[in-house]
Amino acid sequence: MKFVVLSSSRGTTFQAVLDRIAEGSLTATCKGLVTDRPDRGCIEKAKRAGLPYSVVETREDEDREMYDKRLQKAIFELFGQDEDEPKVLAALGWMFIFSPWFIQQWKSRIVNVHPALLPRYGGKGMYGSHVHEAVLAAAEKESGITIHLVDEGVDTGTILEQKNCSINPGDTLETLQEKVQELEKRWYPKVLQRIENGELILP
Repeated sequence: MKFVVLSSSRGTTFQAVLDRIAEGSLTATCKGLVTDRPDRGCIEKAKRAGLPYSVVETREDEDREMYDKRLQKAIFELFGQDEDEPKVLAALGWMFIFSPWFIQQWKSRIVNVHPALLPRYGGKGMYGSHVHEAVLAAAEKESGITIHLVDEGVDTGTILEQKNCSINPGDTLETLQEKVQELEKRWYPKVLQRIENGELILP
């Protein structure tokens, strides 16, 4: 299996994926990174790993589908000419909602990680620190991660894996975020390997 990473973040979980590839516990092949701004931290991770990357910046004069068509072009350039190879998009801190057109191009092939136990704390506006703030405000006793396929909804796709962590009385936004990120770093590469092994069959 070959995959391209989509990230508009620091690339913390991206680095964990690269580390697992380097040590041999993840045998799928990362073909590169696509990001949305030249100052994203994930670019440094790609550079250190010797991976190609592409920056597809947003434009004020285009809608989401127009942007996604430029995104598609960058993705294809990274994948190259291996038409028969199984392909997956690894969405790691990608902060944009895909257009219906893009979802159809990659139906059941976009693997996303959400920093909460879906279906709770998902949907529009529920990303990054907003999720952890909502979880803490509700005085939840646990949170976690959901690794899922992306569909036409927002955080509504088929769940591939969920892992939880406890929330202690003294936990803050920062400590909860750290716990959740540790789960992401541990389990996202494992899910990719399960897809690679054929243990997880994508629809």
